[in-house]
Amino acid sequence: MTLLGVITARGGSKGIAGKNLKPLAGKPLIAYTIEAAHRAGVFDRLVLTTDDEAIASVGRSHGCEVPFLRPVDLARDETPHLPVMQHAVEWMGEHEGYRPDAVMILQPTSPLRTSEHISEAASLLGREDADSVVSVSEVPAHFNPMRMLRLDDRGRASLFVSGEPIRRRINRRQDMPPAWVMNGAIYAFRTHVLFGAEPSLYGHSTVALHMRDPFGLSIDTPDDWQEAERALRHLHGC
Repeated sequence: MTLLGVITARGGSKGIAGKNLKPLAGKPLIAYTIEAAHRAGVFDRLVLTTDDEAIASVGRSHGCEVPFLRPVDLARDETPHLPVMQHAVEWMGEHEGYRPDAVMILQPTSPLRTSEHISEAASLLGREDADSVVSVSEVPAHFNPMRMLRLDDRGRASLFVSGEPIRRRINRRQDMPPAWVMNGAIYAFRTHVLFGAEPSLYGHSTVALHMRDPFGLSIDTPDDWQEAERALRHLHGC
């Protein structure tokens, strides 16, 4: 299975200005993802898609290919990953004749993701009868959907999942089924799911890669940034 790694890093950022190049524990945020990808040793090609020349320059300095700059209309706040991936894969095919069997998205906002996570995701996609692999983190018990409520137009509350009265709520954490959320650290998929009648990043069958805390942390806010710095200090024994 030929595998293309794609690191996505646009220039604009509202939550944390310039976050992709901002130093985290001494090195640019994007460097953590590039280094982990190289250590994993699973990619035939590792490319960076960005609209920003400064990000492109740092990517190249850390050994990542930047064969093109992303069009501005694919680097807006509301731009989803699907057209970005379609552009990257089509560009590589048309300009370099490279057409991988599968693609893995790695976002710089997940700096705690390790090379082992990347390798495991690639292995899962290669051996499982599935169209895609996504990384997930377990939802804390107090956020479990079995405990969530819905409110009607009169403000009356009921259980969100079942619509039953609150008296039916599961009280003990041990009695609730585990719930998982996609953490954004890894999306891997067979290339064909990007194109066709129902283009997506997932296809019809998805396998989950469980990442324990804190490895699935995604940086979106200044508080997340501080949490990542604390986690790195703890993981490195500093």
